[in-house]
Amino acid sequence: MRTVLVTGPGGAGRTTLAAATALAAARAGTATLLLTPGPAPLGTVPVPGLRVAAADPAAAFRDGVGGLQDRAGALLGLLGAAPLEEGELAPPPGLAPYALLAALHRHAGGAQDLLVVDLPAGTEGLQLLAAPALLRRYLDRLLPRQRQAARALRPVLGRLAGVPLPGEEWYEAAARADDALAASQALLTGPGTSLLPVVEPGRAGTEALRLARIAACLHGVALDAPLANRVLPAGAFGAAAQHAALATYEGVREIPHLGAEPADPAGLEALGVPAPGEPASAPGWTLHDLRERTGLIEWHVPLPGAARAELGLYRFEDELAVTAGPFRRTRGLPSALRRCDVTGAALRDGVLRVRFRPTPGLWPQE
Repeated sequence: MRTVLVTGPGGAGRTTLAAATALAAARAGTATLLLTPGPAPLGTVPVPGLRVAAADPAAAFRDGVGGLQDRAGALLGLLGAAPLEEGELAPPPGLAPYALLAALHRHAGGAQDLLVVDLPAGTEGLQLLAAPALLRRYLDRLLPRQRQAARALRPVLGRLAGVPLPGEEWYEAAARADDALAASQALLTGPGTSLLPVVEPGRAGTEALRLARIAACLHGVALDAPLANRVLPAGAFGAAAQHAALATYEGVREIPHLGAEPADPAGLEALGVPAPGEPASAPGWTLHDLRERTGLIEWHVPLPGAARAELGLYRFEDELAVTAGPFRRTRGLPSALRRCDVTGAALRDGVLRVRFRPTPGLWPQE
């Protein structure tokens, strides 16, 4: 399935252009699902081939707490705790990304050929690319699947340790959560996924494009031609600053300023937003064996637009975490690099070159 992740700063028209993209695809004959956190400007008349689903943080929170109470009911009773009633539940702030993950899982196996996702605004939406892998890593640390093999010993181990150990239902719940996160991860960073930035030309738009490129390269997601929204005609007030910014952008499609935000399919079609094509090839991390010249192996991470001051590296056992600005990705090391020590890194020409030296005693001698 093809997935388009629409991103952009708050107020740039991200939701409007996500709806316009989904509408253009449906008009072209592609069965499309638009996933959005709020109402889409599509009016009340159904559009053939287009469905709209909402990622509701309040509903996701109620379902999550209700499920937890069902699984932990006996423990809550032993502790004398009273379960929360549905009317008491109010979602805390910051749940929108996790509600979107839950919605992605619900619709992963749907009948649509195209999924258009209206991501949360700004860096919060781009950080969602890392969320499924990060949460799966936490789950595996807390409840490793391989430990389920010792479930017959858990009562004995619990008596020896003097504390109750997790029951089988917790491992089963963790396995279900891991499967759901894996489905969301495939939709967010899989080979059929691309990131579609929406910006208004100007300083904020330039920074948003830079961050979108960094996030796409860090996570290996294809980047579609950005949409420069609300472009003013030449001679209008503010048009000079917009067109100066547009001159610095590459491969951007301009969307005209219509004077008012569209509120129905006809208004969306007037914007001229194209239906998505196939995604471009996604940038990848590449290995370079330089042992004959320098004695090193380099792992190259494309990070166009990144600055040295916002980069960070951390190695833990057989994993490497790369931080670029507000984004972070942790990857397992290729087998060759697991027998190496990190000796440093350099950023040149938009590529982070992480240097590894073979560990003495772990590599065959020439």
